[in-house]
Amino acid sequence: MTNPIDLTGKLLIAMPGMGDPRFEHSVIFMCAHSDEGAMGLVINKPTRDLQFKDLLEQLSIKPGPDLREMAVHFGGPVEHGRGFVLHDYGYHSSISTLDVNDDFAMTATLDILEDLAEGRGPARVIMALGYAGWGPGQLESEIAQNGWLTCDADRGLVFDTPDPEKWEGALNKLGISALTLSADAGRA
Repeated sequence: MTNPIDLTGKLLIAMPGMGDPRFEHSVIFMCAHSDEGAMGLVINKPTRDLQFKDLLEQLSIKPGPDLREMAVHFGGPVEHGRGFVLHDYGYHSSISTLDVNDDFAMTATLDILEDLAEGRGPARVIMALGYAGWGPGQLESEIAQNGWLTCDADRGLVFDTPDPEKWEGALNKLGISALTLSADAGRA
């Protein structure tokens, strides 16, 4: 069976009343979507108590003098101890980078953290712990049940928009105001 939609490289926008408080007002960048399931990173929920420099210290990675301040995001409830870096397409890890499309890539190996600690690596990044994952057909079912809207991802919204503004920014890409959304699904 082939997947009728491919959301790889798209954004999922959580609908009000979706039922899972972990995803309330979430925007998820979809890294992969196929018949076998889907994987994405929440891009608008920074952790409260963990910054990049703290993560480096926990991993015994020495920061260089050009270390940037970066938030670490809640990427999703699956494997929340594992790190993922969503970044612009230009950077490729010597170990492994997943090319999502012509604008985005994702790396989940320590070498990207080492490069970022030294002031190298990709210019635009979202660092996340954990990911959002769906089994075969699960995401499609959640979309059909009015759990998510989808829209195209662009680098400005993903990397440059402040986290608290990403949910409404993604809705605006669809021409939707948050005030007009209903938590109830309807049938025509």
